[in-house]
Amino acid sequence: MSTNRRILLAVGVFLLLGALALLGWSYEIKQGAPQEAAGAVAVNVTSSDDRGPGTLREALFIVAAANGKASVSIKVKTVTIKTALPPLVNSHGVRIVAQQSGAEIDAQGLGGGPVFDITGANTSLEGLVLRNCPATAILLRAARFHLQSSTIESCDVGVDVAENASDVLLEHNRFANNRVGVRFAASSRNAAVVGNTFLKDKDAGLWAVRGELDVRGSAITVRENHFNGDRSGVVAGNVAVLVERNEFADTPEVAVHLVGAGAVIRGNHISGGAAMGIVAENAREAIIEDNEFDHLAAYAIMVRGSANALVHANRVHNCGYGLAFVLGDPRNPSSAVENTIIEPKFNGIDVIGDSPNLRRNQVLRPHAFALHVADFQQPGGQNVRARPVLEGNNFRADTVQVASETAQVSGTARQQ
Repeated sequence: MSTNRRILLAVGVFLLLGALALLGWSYEIKQGAPQEAAGAVAVNVTSSDDRGPGTLREALFIVAAANGKASVSIKVKTVTIKTALPPLVNSHGVRIVAQQSGAEIDAQGLGGGPVFDITGANTSLEGLVLRNCPATAILLRAARFHLQSSTIESCDVGVDVAENASDVLLEHNRFANNRVGVRFAASSRNAAVVGNTFLKDKDAGLWAVRGELDVRGSAITVRENHFNGDRSGVVAGNVAVLVERNEFADTPEVAVHLVGAGAVIRGNHISGGAAMGIVAENAREAIIEDNEFDHLAAYAIMVRGSANALVHANRVHNCGYGLAFVLGDPRNPSSAVENTIIEPKFNGIDVIGDSPNLRRNQVLRPHAFALHVADFQQPGGQNVRARPVLEGNNFRADTVQVASETAQVSGTARQQ
């Protein structure tokens, strides 16, 4: 073989190897680069009408048929809904975003049913305003739902979370003038209600109630929200909740109402209002600790018909009354430990037909009695004795009234 042919052959082999290397490198780059999933779609809402091209309804039908993740951009100021929208069923994920600030969905003409029926997982709604819903604004029946920076106003229920929903995050939203802002049918795994505003909701800002005890034990986190003027801020019955670091103001009835088991109420500030701060009624093992109460017309905390409740390290000032324990379980007594009550307008601690353990509490400058103990006369004539156990409390001796002779005292009350 001639020298020239050998050179040409070598060059050809070199070029072939280079081309193969280039193809391999290109393949690796493409494999490593992030790409949109096959079938992903993006839809724009450009019409305010109830139906037709460019409407929200048309967008949801497109989303339902997509084989990948879908996004919907609402680019009009107002969308008017007159008939039920199709459910959101795309399990690959749906993101609905208001491109115009405060884009409003008006459901006043909707006869009934939810505005958004979320049946597919991985759904996110951002920046929307939903108003005038005769029923529910958002019905959630799926996992991994996120509602952010939205307003739900003048609806029956803002967000209705069904029993099968999980991994729910509601953050930085506004719920105003609804009957109920957010409702949970049961305990929900990884559910958090964080940084929202609840304003003048007619029954409750947040409602989590079921008829029997939920034994799944996944607590709903309610954290860093503002409740203002709701009839009740939080109502929890037989559903595990952690209510932590919230602000409650000007509640007409009760800021937090607990029934059943599984509630922890910690680090909240409850101020103003015509009635009470926290009521634990027929509750078991509730923990109420490190909360601050001021300027409530009635009791800061009432524990009624309850067992093994712990009321610990709460601070109460300028309220009508401090604490009350009424008709509890003497076999499983509740406890009040290290609470401070300053200048109640009436009594600091009332014990009525109950036998709580009262340890190391302080009642300072009461206008009536630091401690008032009384039996309870039932309608049938049976007398229920009040027999609190006292240890190391700071009550002035002349401000302790025992209306019955059944109070048991362990240790002595210290003078102020």
